[in-house]
Parts: sequence; structure tokens; C-alpha cells
Amino acid sequence: MIKAVFLDRDGTIIHEKPGTYLSDPAKVKPYQSAKAAFALLKKCGFKFFIVSNQSGIGRGYFTEKEVHAVHARMLQLLKPAVIEEIVFCPHAPEQHCSCRKPQPELGLKLIQKYHIDPAQSYMIGDKKADVEFGHALGFKSVLVTTANGKNHLKKYPDLRPEKVASNLLNAARYIAKDCGAAHDA
Repeated sequence: MIKAVFLDRDGTIIHEKPGTYLSDPAKVKPYQSAKAAFALLKKCGFKFFIVSNQSGIGRGYFTEKEVHAVHARMLQLLKPAVIEEIVFCPHAPEQHCSCRKPQPELGLKLIQKYHIDPAQSYMIGDKKADVEFGHALGFKSVLVTTANGKNHLKKYPDLRPEKVASNLLNAARYIAKDCGAAHDA
């Protein structure tokens, strides 16, 4: 079994302006610490997966093709990091699907497909749904306070991630320390 880090996309790996929807690959901007975070976690032996809610598709703001173009640009900008797979829910919240985070469906499929050990795995995101998604999978959850994170901590006082981190690199440092690795990034 492998150990994995599942990551939210917008507001976690790449900049997000809360309340907006990203459909233009030219506007993809990874957080400054993203490459260092992936490098540190790679040294710890983790595989990476992105799990994202893309309700802009269900709301008619953009197409799946545009989402794939954004992903291609993001992967290019994150090199040499290797993302094993990107999965996303294309539905609007009012569609009440079973694949929208915090529902665990997308994560459970990845766990089965890649033989992931939940006890050694983590979820990093900037929203309540990300924390709950990680917990539903049996992962430890890390909330980053980029984008929506600070607001979600205030809005949901019962939210209990295992760690709150200021950015992706500090989340990676927590995970590396939790796994017994040095954090030399």
C-alpha cells in the first residue's frame, strides 16, 4: 500500500480569489511555496492526487475541456512535481451528487485504484469540505489558511483539522515531521 497526499486545487495549490471561477489557463498561478512543498513530501515517499469541486461546470460557467486546460497548465507550472491523478466533481451543489466533497466517493475510488493506505495519508485544503473529506476517508486533514481557510476557521468553530497551516509548505513541513522526516525545505 502507498501513502498519499490528496490536495484541493484552488486556494491550496494555486491562487484563488474566493467567489470567482478559474477557467483561463493563463491565470493559473501556483502559490510560491508549492514546488518546495511537493519536493519535501516527495522525499517522504508520498504520491500526490488532486481532488477538486468544479461546480462552475454544473453552473454553466465553463466546460470540462476548459478545466482540463487549466489542469494541464498547472501541471506544467508545478514540474518537477508529479501528480498521479486529478479528479473533480463537475456538479453544482444543488445537484446533490455523490462525488462533491465532502462526500468521499472520489477519494474512495482513488484509494481502491492506487492501493492507498488511509492511516498513512493526508488531505490538504482550504475549506471545511476538504477537512471533512479527509476525515471521511480516514486521512489526517490539514487546513491551509490561504484563500478561504481563515474564514472557514471563524465560520465553523467546530472544524477540527489535525493541523492548521499558513500555506502549503508549512502543511508539508507538518506532514514531514509527523512522518519522522527532516524538514529541510
